[in-house]
Amino acid sequence: MKIDQLLNLYDQGYRDFLGIDLGGVDLTGVTLVGVNFAGANFMGANLSRAFLTKSNFQNAKFNWANLSFAKMSESNLQNTDLTKVNLCGAFMVKSRLDHAKLSGANLSYTNLRLASLQFANLCGAKLQKVNLRQANLAKANFNWANLYEGRLTGAYLNNVSLNQVNLSQTFLKDVDLSGANLEGINLSKARLNGAKLIKTNLRKANLQEAHLVNADLSGANLSGSNLSGARLNKANLSNADLTFANLYSTNLKDANLQDANFDHEQYCEQFLEHNIA
Repeated sequence: MKIDQLLNLYDQGYRDFLGIDLGGVDLTGVTLVGVNFAGANFMGANLSRAFLTKSNFQNAKFNWANLSFAKMSESNLQNTDLTKVNLCGAFMVKSRLDHAKLSGANLSYTNLRLASLQFANLCGAKLQKVNLRQANLAKANFNWANLYEGRLTGAYLNNVSLNQVNLSQTFLKDVDLSGANLEGINLSKARLNGAKLIKTNLRKANLQEAHLVNADLSGANLSGSNLSGARLNKANLSNADLTFANLYSTNLKDANLQDANFDHEQYCEQFLEHNIA
């Protein structure tokens, strides 16, 4: 279907374009609100700055498409293929992307507040400064993704996969990552105040200058982690493993250290020198 035909039908009130083939077309800035595009082909299409709110894109294919700065809030993108798509700056508040394929996609500056991305595949995605506040990310795959300075305050992260993710300077206030495997992860300068990290594996993690005020790290594995300059005041570190951790200039004022393990002599001395004296 040609673009003129599509827009003419839309102006006449037609909203059902199920399975339509729009691969490679230029729809820059187009307005198509409340449309059914389920199963449609948008591969390689240009939809930059398009208005597509409250539309249905379930099972559609957007591979390599340009959706930068598109308006797609409250839309259905479940099971949609968005592999390698440019979604930089897109507005997708309250949209549903459960089971969506977003590997290698560019979601930098994208607003996904209150969106649902359960089981979504974001492996290797660019998510710098993405807004995922209060989003449902349960069982999503973020392996090898870059979440530098991402906003995840209040996000639901149950069973999320974060292998080799860059979370440096990310906002993770009040999130629950209890029991997660975050071994070797980069959380330098991350904001984790009030976060739940109960029995979380943070072995050899980079937490340099991270903010962990009032965080619950009870039973967490922090062995070999870098906590230099971190703020752990009022944090719960009861039964935590801090052997071989770097605690240089770490703020542990009023922290709960009951039964925490500091049994390596070198690091006990470091802890005592900088936090007790």
